[in-house]
Amino acid sequence: MAADQDLERVARRYWLDRVRMDDIATEEGISRSTVSRMLDAARALGIVTVSVNAVHGRAASMASELGHRYGVTARVVAVPDDASDVARLQLVADRTAAVLDEAMGDGMTLGLAWGTTTSAVGQHLRARPLRDAHVVQLNGAMNTHSSGVGYGSDVLGRFGTAWDAQVHHFPVPAFFDRPETRQAMWRERSVRRVLGIQQSADVALFGVGAVAGAVPSRVWAEGYLTHADRADLAAASVVGDVCTVFLRADGSWEGIPINARTSGLVPPALRRIPRRVCAVSGVNKVTALAAALAGGLVTDLVLDERTASALLLRRTAPRPVPALWSR
Repeated sequence: MAADQDLERVARRYWLDRVRMDDIATEEGISRSTVSRMLDAARALGIVTVSVNAVHGRAASMASELGHRYGVTARVVAVPDDASDVARLQLVADRTAAVLDEAMGDGMTLGLAWGTTTSAVGQHLRARPLRDAHVVQLNGAMNTHSSGVGYGSDVLGRFGTAWDAQVHHFPVPAFFDRPETRQAMWRERSVRRVLGIQQSADVALFGVGAVAGAVPSRVWAEGYLTHADRADLAAASVVGDVCTVFLRADGSWEGIPINARTSGLVPPALRRIPRRVCAVSGVNKVTALAAALAGGLVTDLVLDERTASALLLRRTAPRPVPALWSR
């Protein structure tokens, strides 16, 4: 019987160096069948071990690591490597719908930020009538090309229908032309009523906006930003947005001019909502997601396996000091 060191040497040549059995046989001056028997013996003696990591086990491991690193409850969705970006989004949306099904109950209010991802989540909700449930829009959808009412109504309507919940629209622009206009609107009683419902939300659902990707973020792709806006965002080193509030890589948002004109829920107000569910699909959103995590905006994270892997490869950004500017 071959010595252990001989078995190890042959095993290394075959499994690590990827040398063919015929070539190993020539090197060792033995037959190919002897090489085969030596490889079998190496496995039987434990010199060589082979393991196959289950996809779901890998996802669970990444979810645990994300939770430890960022202080969130993470769900990593196992997705086939050859899945399309749209299929990947739908699988993440389905898992997020299950999270909401667990989170929402009678007498509760969901704050919803419209977007490509949250719209997909609405398509996967389980019909489950709730008593005295509410769904409130967290950011306006109007722009110079559209009232945004139809789109916003469709997105919120799916949630309202699934839960038999009362829907509260927020019929204001995504971005005002001037900060003074926003301030004046925020004094109107009809607007203040919606702001009050937002502030009483028990759960928030949102995605993260990114500049590019196969499944583009709506705010970046649908005419909400002028050329001047985009130039300002580049100058401010913006990496993405949450609830149409723009963030830098460290999660900070103060001093970015367009944020003074947004109708979206600003980070201090968002952080006051007890449970904040963020759904993300696509590695193009990793930088924006890291900013949202650095800003402390997320309590529950749902993302696909590839995006989770890319996020774990990043170095954690420093957490900024939270601003005290309220809605």
